[in-house]
Amino acid sequence: MDHDLPPPYPPGSAPPPLLPPPASPARRPAHSGRGWKVAAIIFGALLLFSGLWNLKHLLAEFLGGGSMARASGPHLEELVVEENDSDDKIAVIPVEGIIASEAIGAGGYSMVRLIQDQLKVAERDAQVKAVLLKVDSPGGEVLASDDIYHAIAQFQKKSGKPVIAAMGSLAASGGYYVSAPCRWIVANELTITGSIGVIMHGYNYRGLMDKVGLRPQVYKSGKFKDMLSGDKQLDPEKQTALEKEEIEAETRMVQSLIDQTFDKFKSIVAEGRQQANDKNKSSPDEPGVKLSRQWTDYADGRVLSGKEAHRLGFVDELGNWEAAVERANKFAKTKKANLVSYQHPFDLSNLFRLFGKSEAGRVKIDLGLEAPRLKAGQLYFLSPTFIR
Repeated sequence: MDHDLPPPYPPGSAPPPLLPPPASPARRPAHSGRGWKVAAIIFGALLLFSGLWNLKHLLAEFLGGGSMARASGPHLEELVVEENDSDDKIAVIPVEGIIASEAIGAGGYSMVRLIQDQLKVAERDAQVKAVLLKVDSPGGEVLASDDIYHAIAQFQKKSGKPVIAAMGSLAASGGYYVSAPCRWIVANELTITGSIGVIMHGYNYRGLMDKVGLRPQVYKSGKFKDMLSGDKQLDPEKQTALEKEEIEAETRMVQSLIDQTFDKFKSIVAEGRQQANDKNKSSPDEPGVKLSRQWTDYADGRVLSGKEAHRLGFVDELGNWEAAVERANKFAKTKKANLVSYQHPFDLSNLFRLFGKSEAGRVKIDLGLEAPRLKAGQLYFLSPTFIR
């Protein structure tokens, strides 16, 4: 029967091409989608961790044992900077960068508020015997500097715990202002300090306006309502008699404000150094350094080296960080206390806060130091080398 079957293809023709078998449908890799699942698990774990951490602080505060939590303000946790196997502590509180009242960091707290909170934590903790104020700042806003000054003065008065200022490479103007109330000031020979003075900065662009034919039109309720305006005519040859009179009066008023603030700065220095000397009289071996009688001659805005500042009595001791730590132990009457600092605990809500911030069209390059942009009409305790 096999011989009766027709040939598979006509005689004399080429066999049909062999076709590959149909491809089976692509299978999805077994691990596809795992990345999202892992990310979701990690995110959920972080959220849970953040919630438990905040719950811990709330419970500690509710039960009365939360020296590191406050009803308002940032929650702070203690971090051991240097472990010396001691029951005593010395709190390290930094004053670094431009002193300002604006919010910093993801938490939205200002430098002033953060320092105030750290001092309150140190005050409540009976194991904290002294505070090391680590200053590395060119200064900043007048009111922010004054708030920190008062916080330090009140802390020493209420707690009886000494604050020792340890100056870094820079502690000028407002950086010295916040150091003035401290019980003892330590500076390196090469520290840049001093710059005792006040500055108000602004721009007048009326000359440019006149060149392009632009003239301001101002309506005001009083003749001094536009004080410090940048479009005022300052060229005496182009001023009217009324404009000249107003400009002269403005200059006197602004200079009077500057002088009053400057007098306040000098009184802070004199009182702070005198109070420190009075308290240190109990230690006849090292009573500190008194202000020179000619110190006001150097309070003209000039910067001083640490060595010159020591000679004039602005600082008590020349030395490095280790010298400041040793001095803090002496005042605290401890052999070698643990060094601790306070920081914000991890909080996922701060991460969400960062996602909500956007500055379209702006690109910033962090070079480690950014000179402050002075606001017109605002007073500053600031070293002139950091003004632009």
